[in-house]
Amino acid sequence: MIIGLDVGGTHTDAVLLSSKGIEKKVKVPTDPSNLFNSVLSGFTELLATIDPGMIKRVVISTTLTTNALVHQDMGPIGMIVSAGPGINPDFFKTCDHYYSVAGSINHRGREKAPINKMEIEDIAKKLKKAGVKYIGVVSKFCVRNPSHEILIKRILNKHFKKIFLGHHVSGNLNFPRRIATTHLNAAVFDLHKAFFQAVKKSLIEKGLTIPIQILKADGGTMTLESSMDFPGQTVLSGPAASIMGAIPHAPANQDVIVLDIGGTTTDIAFLVDKAPLLEPVGIKRGRYKSLIRSLRTDSKGIGGDSTLRVNQGELFIGPDRQGPAMAFGGPAPTPTDALVVLGVMDEGDKDKARSGIHEIAKQLALSDTDAAEQIFKKCCSVILKKTFEMVDQLNSQPVYTVHDFLEGYKLSPQKILVLGGPAKFFAKKIEELYQIETMAVPESSVANAIGAALARTTCEVSLNADTEQGIMTAHEEGFAEPISKTYSEDDLIETAYSLLREKALNSGADTENLDEVEVIEFQKFNIVRNFSPRGKIYRTKIQLKPGLIKGFETVLH
Repeated sequence: MIIGLDVGGTHTDAVLLSSKGIEKKVKVPTDPSNLFNSVLSGFTELLATIDPGMIKRVVISTTLTTNALVHQDMGPIGMIVSAGPGINPDFFKTCDHYYSVAGSINHRGREKAPINKMEIEDIAKKLKKAGVKYIGVVSKFCVRNPSHEILIKRILNKHFKKIFLGHHVSGNLNFPRRIATTHLNAAVFDLHKAFFQAVKKSLIEKGLTIPIQILKADGGTMTLESSMDFPGQTVLSGPAASIMGAIPHAPANQDVIVLDIGGTTTDIAFLVDKAPLLEPVGIKRGRYKSLIRSLRTDSKGIGGDSTLRVNQGELFIGPDRQGPAMAFGGPAPTPTDALVVLGVMDEGDKDKARSGIHEIAKQLALSDTDAAEQIFKKCCSVILKKTFEMVDQLNSQPVYTVHDFLEGYKLSPQKILVLGGPAKFFAKKIEELYQIETMAVPESSVANAIGAALARTTCEVSLNADTEQGIMTAHEEGFAEPISKTYSEDDLIETAYSLLREKALNSGADTENLDEVEVIEFQKFNIVRNFSPRGKIYRTKIQLKPGLIKGFETVLH
């Protein structure tokens, strides 16, 4: 049996799955001020009558790091950055305790200027005095040679608890995004560590000692231990869970819209031939432009519990949420109350729902029923307007899926899949209003938790080889080995596959789910000096693709 748990802004959903299907599902309120208790409540209800020894896998998706970004709920972070001539790293400043230092590496990985050790010692004293616990260190061409980052870390180790290095972030060259990503990992580390240590402790007390998996923004998983070095990868894991939960129900050879309508927000995504769209460079959220691989999603601040208001005769929905719907004891009218008034939702206190909608109806000079109908229609129109704005935006640029780069491709959605508590109500209304086939996915209220549970481990490896210098490196993996002048591209791919397999197993993959490997980038350059060939440079990136684990096909249909 396996467990999937998704911590949303309004509810925490948990499912217990076996090869036969869903054995149990629970939904508990999310307390944003105490996410640990929300998770613990979900596990407690789910495991009430279950032998912990039967559980083989646990996957959690969480809004923890996303919320930390949105609310700037992060402690003081130190950043030490070196670039050398040609660019001023101060242009990419991410925090108050940000220091540009001497030292540079060129694009071939050769040192052009050394690190000033005394300068680093002085900065360490200033950071320590300021109460900084976590540091990010980035050198411009660290993916070619991380020696400066490693040296700076060696100096800092005696002063600080955790130091994040830029060359561990990604094999891609992008100095500004690397700085932002390294800072992001350092900034959310404390929250991430405290939350998951508490969860792990509680599960051990319940007799669950198996490794906990964390859902990443790219729709794949990694172990809790792996996430300690890359906590930023859990940003947007909630929307990723929704997408993974929708994939089994998407038709082949079609473009599909995925809408996850929650209590607070609606997450919007797209599938092309059952494959999610990908952010090709990395997550972009607010001022953070990162190198974190992510599925392409966006959100609209509207959901079943969004607050309703009338201003100068115009109806406004959200983006805030004051609590649950009045039908369920909340303080203000919401779209859920409108559904109750219309009779499409047969739950909750109808009198309380009607009293809330009545106040809105008076301000709109409508009957209660007409006001509720207008609220329902406006919810649908706001969500679909945002969705087709995204379609237009995506069609103005190259389209990437987790499998392919689709040159010249234009999205033309033919179906909408809806997830979330109110999915079945919205699916019917959207189809009626927009004449596009729309369906609520099976078990739509917990489909995101199912998606998390069934997501397989993903990872990627970047490998470089330079036959002139006689070395191959995968600095993200801490790997470097000598090579001969006869080293070939076949040798490169073989080594990359070996490194990927090792990384995947260390990240929590099982051997049954290691066959979806593909080369996503390959480059070869001849090194010529004075018209004479001196060697070759090879570069490749391979990935274990996002997808669903094997053995649980019954759950998917």
